[in-house]
Amino acid sequence: MDRKKEMQEEMSRFHKIAEKLSGRGLDAMMVTSGPNRLYAGDFASSAGMAIVTEKKTWFFTDSRYIEAAQKNIQGADIQEFTREKPLLDLAKEVMERNGLKKVGFEERYTTVQDYERWKEKLPCELAPASTLFSELRSVKEPEEIERLVAAQRIAEKSLVETLDFIKTGRTEKEIAAFLLYRMLSNGANRMSFPPIVVSGANSSMPHGVPSDKPVADGDFLTMDFGCMLDGYCSDMTRTVAIGHATEEMDKVYHTVLQAQLAGIATAKAGVTGRAVHEAAAKVIADAGYGAYFGHGFGHGLGLEVHEDPSANMANDKPLPVGAVISAEPGIYIPGRFGVRIEDVVVIEENGCRDIMEAPKELIIIK
Repeated sequence: MDRKKEMQEEMSRFHKIAEKLSGRGLDAMMVTSGPNRLYAGDFASSAGMAIVTEKKTWFFTDSRYIEAAQKNIQGADIQEFTREKPLLDLAKEVMERNGLKKVGFEERYTTVQDYERWKEKLPCELAPASTLFSELRSVKEPEEIERLVAAQRIAEKSLVETLDFIKTGRTEKEIAAFLLYRMLSNGANRMSFPPIVVSGANSSMPHGVPSDKPVADGDFLTMDFGCMLDGYCSDMTRTVAIGHATEEMDKVYHTVLQAQLAGIATAKAGVTGRAVHEAAAKVIADAGYGAYFGHGFGHGLGLEVHEDPSANMANDKPLPVGAVISAEPGIYIPGRFGVRIEDVVVIEENGCRDIMEAPKELIIIK
């Protein structure tokens, strides 16, 4: 076996899924969502299904992807579905031929319509099993972290270029468009999500939409953005001041920064997501801004921009070694301004590693 094929087989994770089946009482796992098909076979497509058993895996796709799938997916029997031989007919044959009675499915991604069709067509009990994937994907492999870092470098480079573009009179939409253009020009496949670029009073909305508002002297400008590279997401936020920053703006900015640093200092394997969030929230509350921090400290990041595990009040489970989470506290004063600073960290045994290289001091754009 040549090294290229060995590397492809190493990147395929069908065996990891198979190892989880017996512990859940499953004969097989049906993989239908785009992110989990990509995780399982390291192959991106907009259509398809994998059926994973302890002994064998089948991967079904259509004519648009069949040739590429045959070349790139290792460790699976690749089959094409057609109008004459629909996907569910192929799945039914596999299940009947191999006696698959209890099959896991991804309830987090499944529509009611799909579920009802599967119940009607497939000769098996369908068991909700999304947590199988959330457990696997919560612990990133070194190769996954390398892809995350590479996507992050594109976002950071694009931010530097965008800072030179920003000036009073530019609109939020213009800045968002330039940021998007630079990420694509620097090698991104696509965006992790539509960029959030908001200024002045608009920056008090954490998920505000870029508008035709020009940035003005005395504004905070918050930019939350990220891109995808080889299937993996970057995500970062930086808030800059336009022209000048008042004493209060400076206080709020550095309160958010200290809150972020407190959360990062708390984050390590074995600590709960809630504890990380509470460390940051305490800094903000002690400064008198507790009422203006309404979201969690961070979320998991990987094949999707929001995935498990999270660092928020709802997560009382210990963070595992290899988890990747955002670190993004914020203060948002309605009708006035908001500040958010976001990095991405990798959870390690005795702490965490911040994979962000972009500086965090308050930048004032003259």
